[in-house]
Amino acid sequence: MARLPRPDLAGVPQHVVQRGNNRLPCFLDDGDRQRYLRLLGEALLRYGCCTPMS
Repeated sequence: MARLPRPDLAGVPQHVVQRGNNRLPCFLDDGDRQRYLRLLGEALLRYGCCTPMS
C-alpha cells in the first residue's frame, strides 16, 4: 500500500531528507556537497523558510 501524501500547510515547516538511490552516495565529492548546501541555503533565504545552517 502506498504512503498517503503528507500534509502541506502554509507556514508549517517540513523536514527534508536527502538520500541516494540504492544507498549510493548523493554527492561525488565534497565540491558537489558544498554546491548543494549553498544552493539549498540560497533557496531557504529566497523563500523565507529559515536561516540556513553553516
